[in-house]
Amino acid sequence: MARHGIRQLRSGWADGPAYVTQCPIQTGNSYVYNFTITGQRGTLFWHAHISWLRSTIYGPLIILPKRGVPYPFTKPYKEVPIIFGEWWNADPEVIIRQALQTGGGPNVSDAYTINGLPGPLYNCSTKDAFKLKVRPGKTYLLRLINAALNDELFFSIANHTLKVVEADAVYVKPFETRTILIAPGQTTNVLLKTKPNFPNATFFMTARPYVTGQGTFDNSTVAGILEYESPTKTKTLTTKRHPLFKPNLPALNDTSFATKFANKLRSLNTQQFPANVPQKVDKHFFFTIGLGTNPCSQNNQTCQGPNGTMFAASINNISFAMPNTALLQSHFSGQSSGVYSPDFPANPIVPFNYTGTPPNDTMVSNGTKLVVLPFNSRVELVMQDTSILGAESHPLHLHGFNFFVVGQGFGNFDRNKDPKMFNLVDPVERNTVGVPSGGWVAIRFLADNPGVWFMHCHLEIHTSWGLKMAWVVLDGKLPNQKLLPPPADLPKC
Repeated sequence: MARHGIRQLRSGWADGPAYVTQCPIQTGNSYVYNFTITGQRGTLFWHAHISWLRSTIYGPLIILPKRGVPYPFTKPYKEVPIIFGEWWNADPEVIIRQALQTGGGPNVSDAYTINGLPGPLYNCSTKDAFKLKVRPGKTYLLRLINAALNDELFFSIANHTLKVVEADAVYVKPFETRTILIAPGQTTNVLLKTKPNFPNATFFMTARPYVTGQGTFDNSTVAGILEYESPTKTKTLTTKRHPLFKPNLPALNDTSFATKFANKLRSLNTQQFPANVPQKVDKHFFFTIGLGTNPCSQNNQTCQGPNGTMFAASINNISFAMPNTALLQSHFSGQSSGVYSPDFPANPIVPFNYTGTPPNDTMVSNGTKLVVLPFNSRVELVMQDTSILGAESHPLHLHGFNFFVVGQGFGNFDRNKDPKMFNLVDPVERNTVGVPSGGWVAIRFLADNPGVWFMHCHLEIHTSWGLKMAWVVLDGKLPNQKLLPPPADLPKC
């Protein structure tokens, strides 16, 4: 069970991903996570972190500022968590099991939800809509969380403007927008200022997917309702139905909007909330991110992936094979031999034209390889999307750290030209970032948290196919720079 975005300083045992920092909690058992939140506040969330169980096991995790510390924006009249989910009529565990057996793409979801409700645009849920009741002339803080499995989402409220003030539990320079884009694993806090007078209308708030890949997807729209409370005097008179306004969302494949929205996100970078961007780099990494194939594992049969193969996904063409025991336990006990190897490549083994005509050979290699980092290493990682089986946006999530998004662009990353354009002053700081479709993103972070830290695509099908890896951060020399010992009751494999 992951507490997504909590840094877990020296307490990696409480991070949650199965077979990375712990063995899974077995059926019928329970486990209490003990951890301390240090220096963080804002909107995060918790979710299951094995197979596709997080499709229904998730919820908000809200850290308030310390007592007496105000928000760096207008104090809201009210705060409302809004969590986007994805719903299948069938059992999601059966769906992913079937997809991994056949090698094909999984059946897509049947609906999206807002706070667990699909809303009136689906046939069977006209009355199952989330209603946000508001008063005129007030400011509401909406804590938006994308807990959907496989879809980035556009979100908008008809005839209202949203002011973005926080991303992934870090304050940003406020900016106004009619629509936000939020990837699975990301959170966004927005201020909603309601109209000064009762508008005699209700308003849809809707979300639908941003789609860049070539596979099938759930092309539906979830709707909630923004409803103004009637003035007391007119309550008895308002028996007639008010007009209902619907927002205009960007086109499903509007990468131009996605790029502009991402570029507006900047750290607050004030004296109270500084952006401590690593100005120098000790370790450079260049990772290709994308899809690929494995040979059909069914003897003498044809699989349902491309050209009779099985779909796979990889980082630097290595599709990560999950071990049978927890990586962190293996590292801490010094018994990593046979569990993982510490030789994950810092660059692609075979360079190619990443966003051009894809190579004929789409096969991936498979293995459990990790990167080992000395304590306090200053890391720069460039993640490059590939055109193998189609360019696609990938929201990459790093456990145990926040990172700074210092640059992004389209096409192939140019090591000589692109770093000159990096923003090392006020880049956005977050824990999940979209690798642009047919492009690249560059991040920097300080490896100041000893342990083993999972990094994976937050599109769950890509994680299932192997788009994941892990970093080992070694202990520092001082006592407060070392991983704490494991709890005695940590789940065993």
